[in-house]
Amino acid sequence: MDLSGQLSMEQQFKLKVLQEQVQGLSKEQAQEYLLEMFRQMMVKDNLVKNLLRNA
Repeated sequence: MDLSGQLSMEQQFKLKVLQEQVQGLSKEQAQEYLLEMFRQMMVKDNLVKNLLRNA
């Protein structure tokens, strides 16, 4: 497993697509999007922690 912080080619592509999608957002939309993304990342972190705890 590569934990070096590098993105795969597929991840780089997805990031570029996302960059193009968010460029047209208003400030309020961008803030809402950012908060939702962080919320989802925290949920993911909790799921991983729970899986590791129960492994």
